[in-house]
Amino acid sequence: MRRFFASTFVFLFVTLLVAGVSAQGAKKGAVRPKAAISIGPKVTQIDLEGLRGLLKPKGKPLVINFWATWCDPCREEFPQLVKLDAAYKGKIDFATVSFDDLVDIRTTVPKFLRQMKAQMPAYLLITPDENAAIELISKDWEGNLPLTMIFNADGSVAYMHKGAIAYSAVTAEVDKLLAQPSAGK
Repeated sequence: MRRFFASTFVFLFVTLLVAGVSAQGAKKGAVRPKAAISIGPKVTQIDLEGLRGLLKPKGKPLVINFWATWCDPCREEFPQLVKLDAAYKGKIDFATVSFDDLVDIRTTVPKFLRQMKAQMPAYLLITPDENAAIELISKDWEGNLPLTMIFNADGSVAYMHKGAIAYSAVTAEVDKLLAQPSAGK
């Protein structure tokens, strides 16, 4: 009998406690927990039309790197990309486009970017037709990652490298573009 009263008391106590917490949460201005917690830089989802717009320079040289978190050479080269972005901040436009799955847009991809201390705009390409995306990016590309492209301010391709970049080769190409009279105007 004593066990019955003790368990009934515990049940009532817990019920009142939960009811009190619920009532507190219902008060105006109460802080509610967010459904999802961001764990890194914002990654913007784009489709083929978004990619088409991204591939158009906006008045200065544009560097775009295509990569994925599951690609070991991509992960290995990323510190060089971060260094490149820091070295040319404001002089060029820079973006990365991930080929990861959509489920990774708020988890794996931003976590990796945060670990790399990446500051450049980050996108995740979602398309039902990867071949159309590959052809849009370059007719000379088979889809292997990583891929780094540098566009002149007029939109023409100045440099394309399949595989992990060599920092000095990319900076030499960017420096050539920046030395041109029309660069940065």
